[in-house]
Amino acid sequence: MADSIKNYVLGVFEDEDVLLKAITKVRKEGVNIYEVYSPFPVHGIENALGYNRSRLSIAAFLFGMTGTCLALTMMIYMMTIDWPMIIGGKDFLPFPTFIPVTFEMTVLLSAFGMVGTFLVISDLKPWGKAKMFDIRSTDDKHIVAIELEKNKLDKTKISKLLKASGASEVNEKQMD
Repeated sequence: MADSIKNYVLGVFEDEDVLLKAITKVRKEGVNIYEVYSPFPVHGIENALGYNRSRLSIAAFLFGMTGTCLALTMMIYMMTIDWPMIIGGKDFLPFPTFIPVTFEMTVLLSAFGMVGTFLVISDLKPWGKAKMFDIRSTDDKHIVAIELEKNKLDKTKISKLLKASGASEVNEKQMD
């Protein structure tokens, strides 16, 4: 268990504008940022961290198409093969009556699929333990976590870089 302990340098920032400038400056120096924790969404932080656009919308589309195909297959089978009921000149395959059920199945499978995909990708599970580097990140501080083992610079240079970038304080922490 002692092998999985990792060392981090934490930069604590008061203001989101200073945080965004610091992220850009730190990344230009070649430092890999593990994660940034913030008490509220910061506009433009994804671009500053170099994150790619999420592919969750593609998963939502695929789950939605699965729901559409499943609904149409189910209703076509029930209405034409399993128990065809042709009453009062009704069409053999009445597609306009399929629209509400098809829409609802599309939305249902898309929503469940996106939630499930998000939980799996984010590694969120009921028995998991959340990484909390600093409790103040849930209240009023922004925390930049930098894993020392994945960076070429040593902790003193990273600490000086964070301080020069506007960090109000720099701490070290070990987490597993």
